[in-house]
Amino acid sequence: MRVFRLATGGLLTLSLIPALILSLVLGSPAVADVADYPAIKVTRVVASGLDTPWGLAFLPDGSALVSERDSGKIKRIDPRGRVGTNVTTVGRIKGVASAGEGGLLGIAVATPQGSSAPVLFAYLTSRSDNRVVRVQLLKGGKRLGKQQPIVTRIPKATNHNGGRLLVGTDQTLFIATGDAGDPKSAQDRGLLSGKVLRVDFDGQPAAGNPRSGSPVFTLGHRNVQGLDVDGKGRVWASEFGERDADELNLLVPGGNYGWPLFEGRGKDARFINPSTVWSPTSTASPSGIAIKNDVVYVASLRGERLWQVPIRGAKTRKAKSWVLGDRGRLRTIALAPDGSLWVITSNTDGRGSPRSKDDKIIQLAIR
Repeated sequence: MRVFRLATGGLLTLSLIPALILSLVLGSPAVADVADYPAIKVTRVVASGLDTPWGLAFLPDGSALVSERDSGKIKRIDPRGRVGTNVTTVGRIKGVASAGEGGLLGIAVATPQGSSAPVLFAYLTSRSDNRVVRVQLLKGGKRLGKQQPIVTRIPKATNHNGGRLLVGTDQTLFIATGDAGDPKSAQDRGLLSGKVLRVDFDGQPAAGNPRSGSPVFTLGHRNVQGLDVDGKGRVWASEFGERDADELNLLVPGGNYGWPLFEGRGKDARFINPSTVWSPTSTASPSGIAIKNDVVYVASLRGERLWQVPIRGAKTRKAKSWVLGDRGRLRTIALAPDGSLWVITSNTDGRGSPRSKDDKIIQLAIR
């Protein structure tokens, strides 16, 4: 297996000394071209005191909704409000049965064609399965209305539940699922685990899917927790590896990404190799991703840092890491309406070490 090499600029600086240190550890002799990597600056803490936050989606008025994995609550963040008083509870998603990594996970907001009112999509672990529900948003997103399941029978487990949602450019919804602890299921086209699904807003297989009548868009995934779309409308996904390598993949309709037959890069022509690989998995453990100006920003859990990966055509440049201070685990990142990036920490999830007033949402400026 060939491993993608990394370079870093260290703690919010372009100094070559941290890059040299990391290159000695990871085996990379090169420092990436600075012009491809916009500077990142922490501007402020947007919100604090969140309990195991997971999903993040913005409303038309610029406020944001956040899902809490264990409580099942949806909370609204007013970015203009004062930290400590700008978080309100919108409601609770029904049927959440949190255990291990399962619970209320990813969310997405979209306005269906022909409607003026946005709706909320939420991925949750129930007592019997993982599922996606569609929820009416009332009073401009300040209250939850009727809840309707649209995709059910996604296998569940205490780990590898996937959970990220992405609204596509054509009124479709992408759903990232994990293998639910059953690796071979990722290669079974008849199961919804270990896949990225593509459905319409009613939960039916989207028109133009690789196989008519099937929601499966790609297969052979271990545990995808990051999805976003680039400037060309292509979908990218981050994926947890087991021991050898974490991945960033460009999703090709019908593509098979190899799990559990291999992780990272291989030489089997049946499978698509990742664009970027992190090795060992403690370097990253990538969760959410956000793409701005065709640079992928990757929030990492075990790595406790933000990765910056420029896209060049169908390939990526070297991954550069940024440490955002003592923030701990990073779960989710999203592009805000004002062009900034919001990052959610994940230190209250049972695996992190909570800092004062965790968990938080941090705002980043990209320059």
